[in-house]
Amino acid sequence: MLKKDRAFFILNKLNQIYPEVPIPLNHKNKFELLIAVLLSAQCTDERVNKVTPMLFKIANSALKMAEVPVEDIFSLIKTCGLAPQKSKNIANLSKILIEKYNAEVPEDFKALETLPGVGHKTASVVMSQGFGHPAFPVDTHIHRLAQRWGLTKGKNVVQTERDLKKIFLKNDWNKLHLQIIFYGRSYCTAIGCDGTICEICKTCFPKRNKPFKINKA
Repeated sequence: MLKKDRAFFILNKLNQIYPEVPIPLNHKNKFELLIAVLLSAQCTDERVNKVTPMLFKIANSALKMAEVPVEDIFSLIKTCGLAPQKSKNIANLSKILIEKYNAEVPEDFKALETLPGVGHKTASVVMSQGFGHPAFPVDTHIHRLAQRWGLTKGKNVVQTERDLKKIFLKNDWNKLHLQIIFYGRSYCTAIGCDGTICEICKTCFPKRNKPFKINKA
């Protein structure tokens, strides 16, 4: 099966399984989304969704968050990975949003990536899920599956993102990146599938009989 044929099959299969895809991180505005995505680094979405309700009850905007002491932010998010640094980043980025962006989350990749704790992936999620701009945030699930499915040989998420953007149409990016994440969590997991077990792996590579070795993200 050629790469373009695999991509066509994958897109159709994921649309069948996930005709609608909810955004995994609970939020009510763009600031909450930005903070939730920042917290999700080295942490599960489930854990983030447990700590953010109390955090956002206290401060759901940059103006309010800037008034919360770093120690108080930490006490609310301490069960998330890298909590000490994330607490500082949340406090600092809130102040920057007030000083530079009228307390609003900027609708701009480069501006987002200058904020403390906000890298390209976080910026991509905010631009995609918050503002609706085409983006293809690549996490470990997407990196793993894109390799198993022969869509990239990327040794890092940057190359994987670049390759996926070449294969799929812009209109599909925002929904597709979530579909791949959900599929990777449920069917093509890191341990549960080695590239020979789930339906997509078996269909794309029916003759593959050995575990597929993945280039780490």
